[in-house]
Formats: sequence, structure tokens, C-alpha cells
Amino acid sequence: MKNIALNDTHVALGAKMVPFAGYNMPVSYEGVNIEHETVRNAVGVFDVSHMGEFLIEGPKALELIQKVTSNDASKLSIGKAQYSCFPNETGGIVDDLIVYQIKEETYLLVVNASNIDKDWNHISKYNESVGAEMRNISDDYSLLAIQGPKAVEAMQSLSSIDLSSIKFYNFVVGDFAGIEHAIISATGYTGSGGFEIYCKNSEVQQIWDKVIEAGAKPIGLAARDTLRLEMGYCLYGNDIDDTTSPFEAGLGWITKFTKDFVNSEALAKEKEEGVKRKLVAFQLEERGIPRSGYPILDADGNEIGKVTSGTMSPSLSKGIGLGYVSIENSKIDSKIQIQVRKNQIPATIVKLPFYKA
Repeated sequence: MKNIALNDTHVALGAKMVPFAGYNMPVSYEGVNIEHETVRNAVGVFDVSHMGEFLIEGPKALELIQKVTSNDASKLSIGKAQYSCFPNETGGIVDDLIVYQIKEETYLLVVNASNIDKDWNHISKYNESVGAEMRNISDDYSLLAIQGPKAVEAMQSLSSIDLSSIKFYNFVVGDFAGIEHAIISATGYTGSGGFEIYCKNSEVQQIWDKVIEAGAKPIGLAARDTLRLEMGYCLYGNDIDDTTSPFEAGLGWITKFTKDFVNSEALAKEKEEGVKRKLVAFQLEERGIPRSGYPILDADGNEIGKVTSGTMSPSLSKGIGLGYVSIENSKIDSKIQIQVRKNQIPATIVKLPFYKA
């Protein structure tokens, strides 16, 4: 089990630490509902230093990224970021990721912690014929996500950069909390605004302390999950994996056929022919909490799919979830049922996001 750089700080703060993706991680401090509300209404800080970071550099960098990712990275420019995925050879997804263009021939790929080795091996396999320079810097860098509607206002005193000017999916390299070359990025996963700070492990304690001093409350991974689910953002290993296609998962918008990429021919055919199942969002009509793996039933009680993510929404005080159902049962406003242990709880398929600010 690996420790992130601030492990002792989280323990000293009384965080409940749990093993997650091979790391000891803070899952909660004060409790998920309190932390969730802090991010929706004020400002919180997550330590997500378990995430993986790869540098892809040199004259062949873009060629490699174009080959292994589904989105069109040629549309990037310095200071811009892009959500994408690594398609596998069998129609599924190796991982989802964010691609940042740092310099003319330097890209930062940020991947899920549980997939660092898998992703590295996947990209390396395709790089054999391309020859880009690759560096895995995951163990050397930390990542803090400062999230909430008051994030910019609370943190502005820590930087000479105008934080309010950083648009969604843009970033700057500049000073933050006394560190000269931090990456300040507006690529949040909560739907409540804010930004992320990438820095070296040796710098993260100073940044953390100043962020807390400026008014951010520490937030754990449990609230991160309820926040992202209220927005309908996919979580790898739950809502997308090696067996789910981008089109089934509603990620056609990051799948661009303006270039050749891994398995692009088969995915183009799938787009043309249509999918047989689809990831949908649903809201329970009665009290209950849907959990991953619970059966999804049609109005007559026939199983039509399974829940992939579910929770009691702190913002809505209702059970919400995502799950794959057969395409004929996927229409918005369709009445379904979720099998919660022995009970069949009525639910409705709804349009995302669940939470609207």
C-alpha cells in the first residue's frame, strides 16, 4: 500500500483512511453529507495525489496521443485540456483521462490511480512503432482539487494569476501559495467550480497549509463520489470499463473519427449501427439507496440491466444512480424499478445532471 505525500497530515486531521487503488486515502473527515454541502455551497479541498501523470514529449508526442486516445488532440493548444479515453481493441475502454498541452511538444496525461500500470503498458505497446518520449511522473507529483463556488474568491490572495479568468478545461502554469511553477487547472469533477493544483511532492505541504488557511475545508473521497454522481460523471471501474464502449456510456462526444485510433473502425461501425444498451440516469420515487450491482427492472418486473453507481443524493435527498439498460428501455421519463434487496422501488429515468446549481 502506497502513501501519498500528505498521509501524516490527513491522519493528524482525524481523516478516516481507507485503501483505494493501492493507496491509503482519506475517505472522510467530518462526514460525507457535511463535506458534500461544503463543496456545493462554499469551498473544499481534496487530496487526489493518487492520480497518475504521464509526460509524452518530443516531435512524435501528438502522433502517439492521437493513436491511443479517442478525442482529437490536434484541437488542443498550449493552456488547454481535453477529456478523452483510451479505447481498447475489443470495443471497451482502457481508461478515461485528461490530456493537457503544456508546451509545443509536451503533453501531460492524467489517468486514474487504479490504472496507472495498465495505461502505461497500453500506451507503451503502441509507442513501439511511434517513438515518442514517455515519462511516468506519478510518484513525484501531488494533486489538490480546490472545489466550490467560493474557491476563486477564497484562493485569489494566493496567486498573482487572475483565477477567475481560467475558463473550464483551461489551465495556466504560474505561482500559487508561494510555489512558482504550479499547474492551475479548471478541470473539476464536482460541478461546483474551482480548480486543481499540480505540484511536486516536496511543495504540496506548503500549498495545502495555505489553502486551508485561506478557508478551504478538507474533503474526502466519499463526498467526491456523491458530488460527481450528482453531475452524472462516469467513474472508471463502475460506469465504464474494459467491456463498455464509449457510445454505450454516452461518450460519443469524445470519440472523433477525424483520425485513425485504436479500434476506430469497429467503433465507427458501432456508431452507425447503434448500440444495444445504454448508460442511463435514474431517480428513486420512494425512499431507498441504489447500490452498484442491484438489478434494474422494467415496469413489469423483468430485469433490463444493472446499477453501476448509486447513492443517496445529499443535495436532492433522493436515491439516484446510473446503470446500463437495454436500448428500448432507455428513454427519458421511462418508469423502471430498482431491486433493493427484497424490495422493488419505483424509479424514473431522468436527464443529467441530477444537480443543477
